[in-house]
Amino acid sequence: MRRRSLGVALIATAALVTLPGQLPATAAETPLSQGRTVTSSSDENAGTPARNAVDGDRGTRWSSAASDAQWLQVDLGVTASVTRVVLDWEAAYGKDYKIQLSQDGTGWRDAGTVTGGDGGVDTVDVSGQARYVRMQGLHRATSWGYSLWEFQVFGTAGDTPPASCDTADAARGRPASASSVENAGTPASAAFDGNTGTRWSSQASDPQWIQVDLGSVRDLCKVDLNWEAAHAKDFKIQASGNGQDWNTLREVTGATGGQASYTVSGSGRYLRILGTARATGYGYSLWEVAVHTASGGTGPIQGGGDLGPNVIVVDPSTPNLQQKFDQVFEQQEESQFGGGRYQFLLKPGTYNGINAQLGFYTSVSGLGLNPDDVQLNGDITVDAGWFNGNATQNFWRSAENLAINPVNGTNRWAVAQAAPFRRIHVKGGLNLAPNGYGWASGGYIADSKIDGTVGPYSQQQWYTRDSSVGGWTNGVWNMTFTGVEGAPATNFATGPYTTFDTTPISREKPFLYLDGSAYKVFVPAKRTNARGVSWPANAGGTSLPLDRFYVVKPGATAATINAALDQGLNLLFTPGVYHIDQTIKVNRADTVVLGLGLATIVPDGGIDALHVADVDGVRLAGFLIDAGPVNSDTLLRIGPPGASADHSANPTTVQDVFVRIGGAGPGLATNSVVVNSDDVLIDHTWIWRADHGEGVGWETNRADYGLRVNGDDVLTTGLFVEHFNKYDVLWSGERGRTIFFQNEKAYDAPNEAAITHDGIVGYAAYKVADTVNEHEAWALGSYCNYTSDDTIVQHHGFQVPVKPGIRMRHLMVISLGGKGQYRHVINDTGAGTSGTDTIPSKIVQFP
Repeated sequence: MRRRSLGVALIATAALVTLPGQLPATAAETPLSQGRTVTSSSDENAGTPARNAVDGDRGTRWSSAASDAQWLQVDLGVTASVTRVVLDWEAAYGKDYKIQLSQDGTGWRDAGTVTGGDGGVDTVDVSGQARYVRMQGLHRATSWGYSLWEFQVFGTAGDTPPASCDTADAARGRPASASSVENAGTPASAAFDGNTGTRWSSQASDPQWIQVDLGSVRDLCKVDLNWEAAHAKDFKIQASGNGQDWNTLREVTGATGGQASYTVSGSGRYLRILGTARATGYGYSLWEVAVHTASGGTGPIQGGGDLGPNVIVVDPSTPNLQQKFDQVFEQQEESQFGGGRYQFLLKPGTYNGINAQLGFYTSVSGLGLNPDDVQLNGDITVDAGWFNGNATQNFWRSAENLAINPVNGTNRWAVAQAAPFRRIHVKGGLNLAPNGYGWASGGYIADSKIDGTVGPYSQQQWYTRDSSVGGWTNGVWNMTFTGVEGAPATNFATGPYTTFDTTPISREKPFLYLDGSAYKVFVPAKRTNARGVSWPANAGGTSLPLDRFYVVKPGATAATINAALDQGLNLLFTPGVYHIDQTIKVNRADTVVLGLGLATIVPDGGIDALHVADVDGVRLAGFLIDAGPVNSDTLLRIGPPGASADHSANPTTVQDVFVRIGGAGPGLATNSVVVNSDDVLIDHTWIWRADHGEGVGWETNRADYGLRVNGDDVLTTGLFVEHFNKYDVLWSGERGRTIFFQNEKAYDAPNEAAITHDGIVGYAAYKVADTVNEHEAWALGSYCNYTSDDTIVQHHGFQVPVKPGIRMRHLMVISLGGKGQYRHVINDTGAGTSGTDTIPSKIVQFP
């Protein structure tokens, strides 16, 4: 490999050494970074994840999305004195980049800057104490992203306790557990009770352990051990953020028992003493274990702060504003499964001559308390030029909380699923079709006022809630309205419309706004039998200051997120892709979890992504859960199994929360969303097993169930669920209600045998369990497109028990171009589909 030379700009004590294009001889030592937790701003694909850069294998690599300002960071696990960083670049290298250090993964300082780099192997000498080390890319050398064979951090792990090591025992009285106890009189809790007359003792075998839950993630600096005569000869002091994955802070061999103190450096919620060799023929026995934390360390997690690198805050005087919108759109227009995530926030004022085109994972929102506080004399446009005029894949984008005065009188919003249009005042008309009126498959409007006419044109289905329209021109199959002033009258028997004067229960999505110069989140109140928009009155809502939110930024760990929740903070996810190694657990009533720019949570290692306890009033809104390559049991679970508390006065709400299995790479999940709590309100979701993209196949992205409802009195408004291997929706709770449902059966069912069960060909798109006595649903559509075997005849779209309390209204099934057929609409009732004409077969009411 040829010799590389670099132009270098230095910061502080950093220096760059020019080296041949091979790893230096000094790299034979094991880097502090090898095998550690690593995160990135983006991954090019599932085959080039961030972890490849620290695996010690020069045959694997990390590569980012093809844009500047990408980063890779590693958590060393403990604070270290970092001396140098070695970067082994693949051909797609960074021309200009920084090496940055951080103690907490949030606040960064520059330790070295490289300019004019030419790839190969770079060694950057640095100096400083850090737990986290980051390569912050500034400019790429090629049209590709950044790509590293290896990212190696060298130095010395710290072993001196900080002067601020607290003398208090953080473990006293905390919950404890152990691998075993000798008898009932020597429990694990006795080692943390502050009483040297009580003890824990284990069974007489190796290995054994005892651990304590500190309640939240803490910086650890010292551990005191007081051994009884049956002590450990060899043991490890370990820490964990989740009680499952352990990091060794200190390994002790040849110990002699008695009282001893050990300096440690690291963080965790759980601390464990793992005995590996006993000094006697008895078990392990400890009078006391004391844990000391760094009082001058991270301490309590702070709320508030800046909104991260991918939130673009502008005002009417922002220079080159149109260019900012255009640059993001150019990057995101076709990036259906890329890693870019962006949120535009518009401060109150009047914006002239702007056309904000929105691509994938791009959101635009006003920062006023009311939509009319932000006046856009221009357009917010979604079109389908990237897909030859076909809008059926215009997913994952949003507009919210502003007023639009369209240039030509009509704004174009040609979207498909997962593209909410909320809290918008359109001072003109709204066109929901792409230029040329190509195919379109949307969509959702809520809390919006459209002064002119809404023209769906080619839109197959649409749900509009608590809004006002000047008119509605047409519909294809399923157009549903609840609480919409100006909505057309119901005509489902002969047309596409289902209309309710009011929405039985609704609560608008929380949103970020500016109160003077301070960011706050407005949390709207529940409305009953609502009609029309909720603004400008915003009656009964609550404003939460930003300092009551942990502002989650790329690189944040699940341990820190859970510690923030345990501390009582809400969560504001800034745009990014968040790989998590432990389930996010929302246990406090009225917690708000709000995402910006389609922030995406990816569970690694087969864990569940998010659990909500059986508590009142949790708000989940505005984020995407993307299944990982190892099967998760349940991606989103609301309430534990058997939950039964009454939440009717203050329900948990799920709004614009989307779930995806496959497409961005292989993904697996047995259940996508499970609702065990009662009274939950799901207001717009798209739960999607991918039918295109990467990692797609009948078993490759297997996901048996989309939505499973076990709780009672659950209401869904705007429910989109598609392509699952078994039931898309399986409803087992009592008194459930659904208003509007859109579904496609799995395209890739290989044959009828693969989906035959209980003597029935095909799993119903929407099944109400036989045990249910009361259930109501309106405006449900299921479509089949069996591309792997177009001879499949699905028995029915819907399956319910025939009981007086089961009432199903306005149902349809459709064969898309003759790719498979339905024999019936619901149970054994309703004419089947036939031919290639894509004509609905309907049932107005059942039974």
